[in-house]
Amino acid sequence: MFQLLQGHIQPAGHRSRKNRLVTKDGHCNIGFGNIEYSNHFAYVVDLWTTFVEIRWRFVLLLFVASFTGSWFIFSLLWYWIAKSNGDLTGQNNTDGHVQCIDNVNSLTTAFLYSLETQTTIGYGGRALTGHCLGTVALIIVQSLIGVFINCFMCGVILAKISLPKKRAKTVTFSNTAVICLKKGSLCLLIRVANLRKTLLIGSQIYGKLLRTTTTPDGETIILDQVDIDFLVDAGKDNLFFVCPLTLYHVINRSSPFYELSAETLPQQDFELVVFLDGTAESTSSSCQVRTSYIPQEIQWGYTFLPIISRSKTGKYHVDFSNFSKSVRVTTPHCVHCFETDADKRNPNGHNQQKMGIDNLGFQAIDIHDSMDITKM
Repeated sequence: MFQLLQGHIQPAGHRSRKNRLVTKDGHCNIGFGNIEYSNHFAYVVDLWTTFVEIRWRFVLLLFVASFTGSWFIFSLLWYWIAKSNGDLTGQNNTDGHVQCIDNVNSLTTAFLYSLETQTTIGYGGRALTGHCLGTVALIIVQSLIGVFINCFMCGVILAKISLPKKRAKTVTFSNTAVICLKKGSLCLLIRVANLRKTLLIGSQIYGKLLRTTTTPDGETIILDQVDIDFLVDAGKDNLFFVCPLTLYHVINRSSPFYELSAETLPQQDFELVVFLDGTAESTSSSCQVRTSYIPQEIQWGYTFLPIISRSKTGKYHVDFSNFSKSVRVTTPHCVHCFETDADKRNPNGHNQQKMGIDNLGFQAIDIHDSMDITKM
């Protein structure tokens, strides 16, 4: 039985407000509670990952605080040395007094000298005299610590800028999924596009169906994961991701969508998470792009509009205005209806046994009794 559906264009689906584990832009909506206090020290042990993953506002705050804090701490040490040597303004300096640091006679000038030393500005107004041995050791320590802070902060900022998830921002999925006939089978279709001209090498596409299930023992499993295989016309792995691709999942007896129909689909409670893994061609860094679809974002009886065309000059053109748009098509009401209709069209398909294949080149000949037979 087929539903005769009127053909009209369906605009891109809106984002549902229903709670989901993975948002449309790939973020995981999950929180962790009742974590033991001792486990928080694991973030301190893995300090580099913690700094790379924190938000930009905290990175900038750390950047400013690390430099200004180190300048101020060392300015206190320079001020203490100057005060111990009697170099400050107001102290009774005797004739022939030699300062440890020229022109450092207050906390302000000590801070300026600390800043000039660590940033290697060197205006020339303040400098060590070599009279105090402690100043030589302190300037070595401050220079080494300043180099360490520079390297660490530059590394954190560079790592955050080059995070692979930033590359994932230029890979997009269609807002909705559709279910229609494809290659003689009922399939679930999704579109994905790479917005950059640089390719994703070794791309792999797969999906996970998240739902709450109950085992025969009565145990309730929340977020039970079922593998969903997606295919494209070019294959499954190592895709040539130069233009938008249409992924499809064949709904057969092994598919978790086998029992669904056009009426029961909106009442279901599941989440389909789609993943795309690949390696960026320009940076050689691995990245993963993900999105999710809930039943309200799956359109039964629709197919995507074509978006790839070829100009008269032979150049291919991709029209992204139709990327998430779909149009109604004639689609079976359910998988059972499609299989029943197929059996009616071929009633002997399951009962007919194949006895052999006629060989047109075969020639029958008579064997005469007078032929010699070799006895063993």
